[in-house]
Amino acid sequence: MQARFKLDYPGFTLDVDLSLPDRGVTALFGPSGSGKTTVLRCAAGLERAPGGFFEVAGDVWQDEARGLFLPTYKRPLGLVFQEASLFPHLSVKKNLEFGMKRAGNAAGAGFDAMIELMGIGALLDRDPERLSGGERQRVAIARALLTRPRLLLMDEPLAALDVKKKREILPYLEALRAELDIPVLYVSHSPDEVARLADHIVLIDGGRATASGALVETLARLDLTAVFAEDAGVVLEATVGAHEADGLTRLDFPGGPLYVGERSEPLGARLRCRINARDVSLALTEHRDTSIVNILPATVVAVAAAETPGHALVQLRLKNDGPLLLARITERSRKALAVTPGQDVAAQVKAVALL
Repeated sequence: MQARFKLDYPGFTLDVDLSLPDRGVTALFGPSGSGKTTVLRCAAGLERAPGGFFEVAGDVWQDEARGLFLPTYKRPLGLVFQEASLFPHLSVKKNLEFGMKRAGNAAGAGFDAMIELMGIGALLDRDPERLSGGERQRVAIARALLTRPRLLLMDEPLAALDVKKKREILPYLEALRAELDIPVLYVSHSPDEVARLADHIVLIDGGRATASGALVETLARLDLTAVFAEDAGVVLEATVGAHEADGLTRLDFPGGPLYVGERSEPLGARLRCRINARDVSLALTEHRDTSIVNILPATVVAVAAAETPGHALVQLRLKNDGPLLLARITERSRKALAVTPGQDVAAQVKAVALL
């Protein structure tokens, strides 16, 4: 997927040139007013960028150099906004059927599978006003996907939900991410959502794309930690290795294992594990007279000053070809331990701090 958009507004200019995966979830992440939703609107054809270009999986939807611009209604895409725009006078089932018919999917290809995936089978006969916020969004997502889009655009779909409703819908979005074979552009300013759902991330600030890359590698970059502030950290891909008798679950990955609170997933299940830099401490040797369960041998890769005065960020490479890890420590501790690149250390992560 290729996207080049430039728009000038009073006091704001959007200017992005992106090369993105044709499969998986790409998160557009940044503060409010940075231009994330404007990028999404350009992709949808709701905004026309002079000189713009947009291509999805080989199909060109906009190429102003050739005078080509497909209007929104001709673009095979699905749209999900903060508020689920369901027809109030139609049942859930009829809302879904309406979307399918408009897209030429009168036979309802994939209808039963989508109902099961989004867990809305018991809601089909209800009116939208009798649904919770999370239920409405699940219906809206199902309706968007039943149009058989080539691209799914999601503009902060969880922003209007409270914490409880977000926790209810996130597992459905995770399942969706695993099933879809189309690209998804997902606008968010929530680090938690990005860590759980994204495969690729684009950081947008002031109308510019300041970074773009695979989620795991991009989150581990020291030069980008200021974007996430106190939420700076990494995401690890791990496998459920064991359920311990004392109520902990062992997650296996290169450089591991890690122990977390008991999980319900079966052995062999793939999970994402988010570790915030503030939850990682360093020691020069592997102490065992400590309550910290996870002690991982690592090598210091780089050190940088943190945004917080008196603090430092340390980038680590876990042993045995493990992934990168970030640790936030005080500058006093950095000096006391003489933390420098190439140094072997023990990274300590509390089990309760793992998300």
